[in-house]
Amino acid sequence: MTPITSRLDRIIVDPEIVHGKPVIRGTRITVQVILELLAAGETIEDLLGEYDELTKDDVLAALEYAASVAGGAKVLAFVA
Repeated sequence: MTPITSRLDRIIVDPEIVHGKPVIRGTRITVQVILELLAAGETIEDLLGEYDELTKDDVLAALEYAASVAGGAKVLAFVA
């Protein structure tokens, strides 16, 4: 089995950016927006086409963050 590499360093929380919601580092795109779009049926490729500043690893980081939170983990996001 291949070890899983965390992408959580791509998620930051900064009270000065989008009221402290978790965002993709270097953007104002919230984890919530990414998850809502995926839940609505958008694909990762759709998101990459809509948001030039996003990478596949950014979207996967949002999913990792959500999975950790849903599992009850206290996720420490980096503060910018």
